[in-house]
Amino acid sequence: MLFTQLVILALVQGLTEFLPVSSSAHLILAPIVMRLEDQGPLIDVMAHLGSLFAVLVYFWRDIRDIAIGKLAWLSGKMTPGGRLALMVGVATPPVLIMAGLLYFAGMADTLRSPAVIAGATLVFALPLWLADRYGPQVKTTDTMGFREAILIGVAQLFALIPGASRSGVTMTAGRALGLTRSDAARFSMLMSIPVIAAFGLVAGIDLARGEGGTASFSDGLIVAGLSFVSALASIWVLMRVVEKLGFLPFVIYRLLLGAAIVAFLVM
Repeated sequence: MLFTQLVILALVQGLTEFLPVSSSAHLILAPIVMRLEDQGPLIDVMAHLGSLFAVLVYFWRDIRDIAIGKLAWLSGKMTPGGRLALMVGVATPPVLIMAGLLYFAGMADTLRSPAVIAGATLVFALPLWLADRYGPQVKTTDTMGFREAILIGVAQLFALIPGASRSGVTMTAGRALGLTRSDAARFSMLMSIPVIAAFGLVAGIDLARGEGGTASFSDGLIVAGLSFVSALASIWVLMRVVEKLGFLPFVIYRLLLGAAIVAFLVM
């Protein structure tokens, strides 16, 4: 693959992974706009792995508390970190089960089309705006219950539609259920850890089988490294934007992006 293409894909992934604008949609659209061959799912997932390390670094205190909390389970104690681990744990299975079914059925790439992306980008912008505009800010990750965690996990199923945005649908659900803006974003990003790790495992299996499209392992490493740097910056920006301005800037971006894709399709 062209080095320029790898750089663009890595930056697109890193900058959009944790923003509620759908990184997978941008990764699918980038080769179309650049008139290059679709990079395939392997590069998509390697880019996600770079983002995974970024969220681990940014939220290292939460990761530390979760690890300590899991160790405390051995002595029968429940710490805030251990409770947060359980919350992430109950929110994760729905999307992993559905993604696994789609993968083994050979349907994982059936929705990778500009038309689907345009529709999902536009449709899922409205719930994000409504939830942020009218949802109360009365709960944090320390006070939310298992009901909220499970419902956010169920909402994550929509992330399998390119353009819906995993972070977008989980942040929407979090705000609708009363989480503060910053905690909705924080819980969404912590939820991404097991999901991205699972996708990375699948990519490793594909690599071992010699699958994954035209990209090489070295291409994937380049994308992962650049994605890590840009994702770390993106998380920092996201947390400050949602605290000061809310999710409206991302809603506006989704509407503009969706309209641009529609215009591109009808030209």
